[in-house]
Amino acid sequence: MPRICQKIVQRIQSGAKLCFLLALSSLVAGNAWSAEWNAQDFANLHNKGENMKILIIGANGSVARWVIEAFLKNTDVNLVLFLRNAKRLERIESLQSPRVQVIEGDATDKDALKKAMQDVNVVYANLAGNLAKMATTIVEAMNESKVERLIWISSYGIYQNEYQEIPNQAFGSINPALAPYRESALIVEGSNLKYTIIRPCWFSNVDEIDYELTQKGEAFRNPSGLISRKSIAHLVVRLALEPDFGIRQSLGINKP
Repeated sequence: MPRICQKIVQRIQSGAKLCFLLALSSLVAGNAWSAEWNAQDFANLHNKGENMKILIIGANGSVARWVIEAFLKNTDVNLVLFLRNAKRLERIESLQSPRVQVIEGDATDKDALKKAMQDVNVVYANLAGNLAKMATTIVEAMNESKVERLIWISSYGIYQNEYQEIPNQAFGSINPALAPYRESALIVEGSNLKYTIIRPCWFSNVDEIDYELTQKGEAFRNPSGLISRKSIAHLVVRLALEPDFGIRQSLGINKP
């Protein structure tokens, strides 16, 4: 994290929301729509998702932007982009693709979600706010729409009360903001969906794919490092297209 961002974070009161901190790091890091991908990034991906449709909820999120570019440049999937304000995407040239459908809606509106889920194979949720309500609504909408596969972005540290997931010093700085991430993860884990929860640490916009994974119950590795959004996006694409990978698992992701 740049020094200016670190100084700001140190001055934030203990009740600050984690989503604010992540948004701050996004502003410092730059524009994720400039993501660069090449054929070698997914050389080992045999399933290119032909005839698949993936719904991205929270499509203007900083990680979601990298995910969208990854799917468009490296796979054959069709995308449904769901967000509250569709105008935010109007000037993004790559989203003019015939493979992209943009839907305006709220992640707590079950009817809107069900309409967006028509013929969808995978749901990827990249959200902040009232996460428990969003998780409940999305799970219900998926069950009613008979969509089984969910990829859910959460945060590292959500299991600290169960085992020492991260060092206490790192946990103390984010603990006041973790409640919604913890609650929403419980809702997802309590569902009958084929879910994967992704637990990243702080993000960067470094142009690299360099990550390792830990399972729930394992200590988070390198918790002080920054994980690139490109690495998280690479994992999301793999989870969406590799059969049985990460099913009903909660994966920590970090830079080695």
